[in-house]
Amino acid sequence: MLASFGEGFLLGLGAAIPLGPINILIMNNALKSYKAGVALGFGAMSADILYLSLILAGLMSFMNSPVFLNMTGVFGSFFLLYLAYGIYKNRAKKVEIHTQTLPIKNLWGIYVQGLVLTLLNPYTIVFWFSIAGYAANKNLNTGFTILGMMSAITLWTTLMPYAVHRSKHRISQKVSNTLSIFSALILLGFAVSLFVHIAF
Repeated sequence: MLASFGEGFLLGLGAAIPLGPINILIMNNALKSYKAGVALGFGAMSADILYLSLILAGLMSFMNSPVFLNMTGVFGSFFLLYLAYGIYKNRAKKVEIHTQTLPIKNLWGIYVQGLVLTLLNPYTIVFWFSIAGYAANKNLNTGFTILGMMSAITLWTTLMPYAVHRSKHRISQKVSNTLSIFSALILLGFAVSLFVHIAF
C-alpha cells in the first residue's frame, strides 16, 4: 500500500510539474491573487478526478477513440487561443502589491476555466488511460495510487501559486507585461501545436 502511494505520488508530480497551459495560467493568476491561482489549479484537478473516476468505472472506453480525441482537441485549441488573447489583452493591468480580495463569482469563473481547459485537453484523457493501464500492469493498489497522485497534485497546486504570489513584489510592471506576453505566446504555441497535431 505504501509502495502504491509512493508510486502514485511520483506520478502525480510528473503530471503536475511540467510547464503546460495549466501551469502557465496558474502562475499568471497567482501574480494577481493567490486564491485565483489555487482556484484554477483545483478546477484542473477536478477534471482529472472526473476523467479518472469515469475510466475506473469503465464508462469512458468510447472517449479513447481518435474521432472523440480529435474533436476534443479542436475545441481545446480554440479555448487556448481565447485564454491567450485574454492574457495578452490584460497584460498592462497593474500588479498589486497588496493581496486582492476576489469575489466568489470571479473565483468560480477561474475555477471553471481550469476545469474546461483540462476537460478539452485530449492529452488528459490519454494520460489517465495510460495511468490506469500502468497501475493495473504493476498490480498497484488503485485507491492508494490515486490517493498518492491527488496528494502530489494538491501539494503542487497550493504551493506553486503561493511561491509565485509571494515573489510578486519583486516583479516590476514592465516585467509583468513581458511575462504576460510570454505566457500568451506559450499558450498560443500549445494551441497551434495541438491543432496541427490533429490536422496532420
